[in-house]
Amino acid sequence: MAIRKTFDQEIQQLKDEILLMGSMVEQATIDSVEALKKRDLAWSERIISADKDINAKRFDLENRVMIVIATQQPMARDLRVIASILEVIGELERMGDYAKGIGVINRRMGDQPLLKPLVDIPRMAEKGTSMLHRALAAFVNEDAETARLIPPEDDEVDQLYVQVYRELMTYILVDPSSIERANWLLWAAHNLERFADRVTNICERTVFVVTGEYKETRTSYDELN
Repeated sequence: MAIRKTFDQEIQQLKDEILLMGSMVEQATIDSVEALKKRDLAWSERIISADKDINAKRFDLENRVMIVIATQQPMARDLRVIASILEVIGELERMGDYAKGIGVINRRMGDQPLLKPLVDIPRMAEKGTSMLHRALAAFVNEDAETARLIPPEDDEVDQLYVQVYRELMTYILVDPSSIERANWLLWAAHNLERFADRVTNICERTVFVVTGEYKETRTSYDELN
Protein backbone atom coordinates (compact mmCIF):
# COMPACT_ATOMS: atom_id res chain seq x y z
CA MET A 1 0.00 0.00 0.00
CA ALA A 2 2.86 2.39 0.84
CA ILE A 3 4.48 1.66 -2.52
CA ARG A 4 1.20 2.38 -4.30
CA LYS A 5 0.76 5.67 -2.47
CA THR A 6 4.32 6.72 -3.27
CA PHE A 7 3.85 5.81 -6.94
CA ASP A 8 0.66 7.86 -7.18
CA GLN A 9 2.40 10.83 -5.58
CA GLU A 10 5.32 10.57 -7.99
CA ILE A 11 2.97 10.45 -10.98
CA GLN A 12 1.06 13.48 -9.74
CA GLN A 13 4.29 15.41 -9.31
CA LEU A 14 5.31 14.50 -12.86
CA LYS A 15 1.94 15.68 -14.15
CA ASP A 16 2.34 18.97 -12.29
CA GLU A 17 5.73 19.44 -13.93
CA ILE A 18 4.21 18.69 -17.33
CA LEU A 19 1.77 21.55 -16.77
CA LEU A 20 4.70 23.80 -15.92
CA MET A 21 6.59 22.71 -19.03
CA GLY A 22 3.45 23.28 -21.07
CA SER A 23 3.13 26.84 -19.78
CA MET A 24 6.76 27.46 -20.80
CA VAL A 25 6.02 26.23 -24.31
CA GLU A 26 2.79 28.22 -24.59
CA GLN A 27 4.52 31.44 -23.57
CA ALA A 28 7.49 30.83 -25.87
CA THR A 29 5.13 30.28 -28.80
CA ILE A 30 3.06 33.40 -28.24
CA ASP A 31 6.20 35.45 -27.61
CA SER A 32 7.96 34.15 -30.73
CA VAL A 33 5.10 35.25 -32.96
CA GLU A 34 4.79 38.61 -31.22
CA ALA A 35 8.53 39.20 -31.62
CA LEU A 36 8.25 38.35 -35.31
CA LYS A 37 5.24 40.63 -35.69
CA LYS A 38 7.15 43.51 -34.10
CA ARG A 39 10.48 42.51 -35.74
CA ASP A 40 12.01 42.61 -32.28
CA LEU A 41 15.31 40.79 -32.75
CA ALA A 42 16.43 41.11 -29.13
CA TRP A 43 13.20 39.45 -27.99
CA SER A 44 13.73 36.62 -30.46
CA GLU A 45 17.26 36.11 -29.16
CA ARG A 46 15.90 35.70 -25.64
CA ILE A 47 13.36 33.14 -26.88
CA ILE A 48 16.08 31.20 -28.70
CA SER A 49 18.24 31.20 -25.59
CA ALA A 50 15.34 30.19 -23.31
CA ASP A 51 14.74 27.05 -25.38
CA LYS A 52 17.56 25.43 -23.41
CA ASP A 53 15.35 25.70 -20.30
CA ILE A 54 12.59 23.74 -22.04
CA ASN A 55 15.12 21.13 -23.13
CA ALA A 56 16.51 20.91 -19.60
CA LYS A 57 13.00 20.41 -18.24
CA ARG A 58 12.49 17.52 -20.65
CA PHE A 59 15.68 15.78 -19.60
CA ASP A 60 14.92 16.32 -15.91
CA LEU A 61 11.45 14.81 -16.28
CA GLU A 62 12.72 11.87 -18.31
CA ASN A 63 15.26 11.16 -15.58
CA ARG A 64 12.58 11.29 -12.92
CA VAL A 65 10.44 8.88 -14.92
CA MET A 66 13.35 6.44 -15.08
CA ILE A 67 13.73 6.66 -11.31
CA VAL A 68 10.02 5.91 -10.84
CA ILE A 69 10.32 2.85 -13.06
CA ALA A 70 13.40 1.64 -11.19
CA THR A 71 12.15 2.23 -7.64
CA GLN A 72 8.41 1.52 -7.89
CA GLN A 73 6.52 -1.49 -9.18
CA PRO A 74 4.41 -0.19 -12.07
CA MET A 75 1.62 -2.45 -13.22
CA ALA A 76 0.04 -2.65 -16.69
CA ARG A 77 -1.99 0.56 -16.49
CA ASP A 78 0.84 2.30 -14.68
CA LEU A 79 3.12 1.53 -17.61
CA ARG A 80 0.60 3.12 -19.97
CA VAL A 81 0.69 6.27 -17.88
CA ILE A 82 4.48 6.30 -17.69
CA ALA A 83 4.90 5.68 -21.43
CA SER A 84 2.41 8.43 -22.20
CA ILE A 85 4.16 10.89 -19.88
CA LEU A 86 7.39 10.28 -21.78
CA GLU A 87 5.56 10.81 -25.07
CA VAL A 88 3.95 14.07 -23.92
CA ILE A 89 7.28 15.39 -22.64
CA GLY A 90 8.81 14.73 -26.05
CA GLU A 91 5.94 16.45 -27.84
CA LEU A 92 6.33 19.53 -25.66
CA GLU A 93 10.06 19.70 -26.33
CA ARG A 94 9.40 19.65 -30.08
CA MET A 95 6.79 22.39 -29.70
CA GLY A 96 9.42 24.45 -27.94
CA ASP A 97 11.66 23.89 -30.94
CA TYR A 98 8.95 25.35 -33.19
CA ALA A 99 8.88 28.52 -31.08
CA LYS A 100 12.67 28.68 -31.22
CA GLY A 101 12.46 28.17 -34.97
CA ILE A 102 10.23 31.21 -35.37
CA GLY A 103 12.78 33.18 -33.37
CA VAL A 104 15.50 31.98 -35.75
CA ILE A 105 13.37 33.07 -38.71
CA ASN A 106 13.09 36.56 -37.25
CA ARG A 107 16.85 36.63 -36.75
CA ARG A 108 17.58 35.50 -40.31
CA MET A 109 15.33 38.18 -41.75
CA GLY A 110 17.79 40.72 -40.42
CA ASP A 111 16.66 44.24 -41.23
CA GLN A 112 14.20 43.20 -43.94
CA PRO A 113 10.63 44.38 -43.26
CA LEU A 114 7.76 41.92 -43.11
CA LEU A 115 6.23 41.21 -46.49
CA LYS A 116 2.82 41.92 -44.98
CA PRO A 117 1.32 42.63 -41.55
CA LEU A 118 0.76 39.43 -39.59
CA VAL A 119 -2.89 38.54 -39.10
CA ASP A 120 -3.48 34.82 -39.53
CA ILE A 121 -0.14 33.68 -38.09
CA PRO A 122 -0.94 35.18 -34.66
CA ARG A 123 -4.36 33.54 -34.89
CA MET A 124 -2.67 30.20 -35.49
CA ALA A 125 -0.50 30.73 -32.40
CA GLU A 126 -3.47 31.69 -30.24
CA LYS A 127 -5.52 28.72 -31.39
CA GLY A 128 -2.67 26.25 -31.05
CA THR A 129 -1.71 27.35 -27.54
CA SER A 130 -5.36 27.28 -26.46
CA MET A 131 -5.62 23.71 -27.74
CA LEU A 132 -2.42 22.77 -25.92
CA HIS A 133 -3.55 24.27 -22.62
CA ARG A 134 -6.79 22.28 -22.69
CA ALA A 135 -5.11 19.12 -23.96
CA LEU A 136 -2.63 19.10 -21.09
CA ALA A 137 -5.41 19.66 -18.56
CA ALA A 138 -7.23 16.69 -20.08
CA PHE A 139 -4.08 14.58 -19.90
CA VAL A 140 -3.38 15.43 -16.27
CA ASN A 141 -7.02 14.78 -15.30
CA GLU A 142 -7.21 11.68 -17.51
CA ASP A 143 -10.25 13.19 -19.19
CA ALA A 144 -10.71 11.20 -22.37
CA GLU A 145 -13.99 12.91 -23.27
CA THR A 146 -12.38 16.35 -23.43
CA ALA A 147 -9.33 14.93 -25.20
CA ARG A 148 -11.54 13.61 -27.99
CA LEU A 149 -13.13 17.02 -28.52
CA ILE A 150 -9.90 18.93 -29.17
CA PRO A 151 -8.37 17.30 -32.31
CA PRO A 152 -11.17 18.48 -34.67
CA GLU A 153 -10.10 22.04 -33.84
CA ASP A 154 -6.84 21.32 -35.65
CA ASP A 155 -8.80 21.89 -38.87
CA GLU A 156 -9.09 25.57 -37.95
CA VAL A 157 -5.31 25.86 -37.71
CA ASP A 158 -4.89 23.98 -40.98
CA GLN A 159 -7.34 26.30 -42.71
CA LEU A 160 -5.46 29.33 -41.45
CA TYR A 161 -2.24 27.80 -42.78
CA VAL A 162 -3.80 27.32 -46.21
CA GLN A 163 -5.02 30.89 -46.09
CA VAL A 164 -1.52 32.15 -45.27
CA TYR A 165 -0.06 30.03 -48.08
CA ARG A 166 -2.51 31.30 -50.69
CA GLU A 167 -2.07 34.92 -49.68
CA LEU A 168 1.71 34.67 -49.81
CA MET A 169 1.53 33.05 -53.24
CA THR A 170 -0.37 36.06 -54.56
CA TYR A 171 2.44 38.31 -53.35
CA ILE A 172 4.99 36.15 -55.16
CA LEU A 173 2.96 36.15 -58.38
CA VAL A 174 2.77 39.93 -58.35
CA ASP A 175 6.42 40.38 -57.37
CA PRO A 176 8.68 37.31 -57.78
CA SER A 177 11.47 39.11 -55.92
CA SER A 178 9.39 38.80 -52.74
CA ILE A 179 9.79 35.01 -52.64
CA GLU A 180 12.38 35.01 -49.85
CA ARG A 181 10.33 37.19 -47.54
CA ALA A 182 7.24 35.10 -48.33
CA ASN A 183 9.14 31.94 -47.46
CA TRP A 184 10.09 33.30 -44.04
CA LEU A 185 6.44 33.75 -43.14
CA LEU A 186 5.40 30.45 -44.68
CA TRP A 187 7.97 28.62 -42.55
CA ALA A 188 6.68 30.35 -39.43
CA ALA A 189 3.12 29.32 -40.31
CA HIS A 190 4.27 25.77 -40.99
CA ASN A 191 5.82 25.57 -37.51
CA LEU A 192 2.48 26.55 -36.00
CA GLU A 193 0.60 24.05 -38.16
CA ARG A 194 2.89 21.28 -36.88
CA PHE A 195 2.47 22.60 -33.32
CA ALA A 196 -1.27 21.94 -33.49
CA ASP A 197 -0.64 18.47 -34.94
CA ARG A 198 1.38 17.61 -31.85
CA VAL A 199 -1.47 18.74 -29.61
CA THR A 200 -3.55 16.10 -31.36
CA ASN A 201 -0.90 13.51 -30.46
CA ILE A 202 -1.22 14.47 -26.79
CA CYS A 203 -4.98 14.01 -26.98
CA GLU A 204 -4.54 10.57 -28.49
CA ARG A 205 -2.23 9.65 -25.62
CA THR A 206 -4.81 10.78 -23.09
CA VAL A 207 -7.42 8.48 -24.62
CA PHE A 208 -4.84 5.68 -24.60
CA VAL A 209 -4.16 6.13 -20.88
CA VAL A 210 -7.86 5.96 -20.04
CA THR A 211 -9.03 3.25 -22.44
CA GLY A 212 -5.91 1.24 -23.24
CA GLU A 213 -6.65 1.72 -26.93
CA TYR A 214 -4.54 3.84 -29.25
CA LYS A 215 -6.48 5.29 -32.14
CA GLU A 216 -4.97 7.83 -34.50
CA THR A 217 -7.13 10.91 -34.93
CA ARG A 218 -7.71 12.02 -38.50
CA THR A 219 -9.04 15.46 -39.34
CA SER A 220 -10.60 16.33 -42.67
CA TYR A 221 -7.50 18.26 -43.68
CA ASP A 222 -5.25 15.27 -42.96
CA GLU A 223 -7.40 13.00 -45.07
CA LEU A 224 -6.94 15.25 -48.08
CA ASN A 225 -3.14 15.06 -47.88
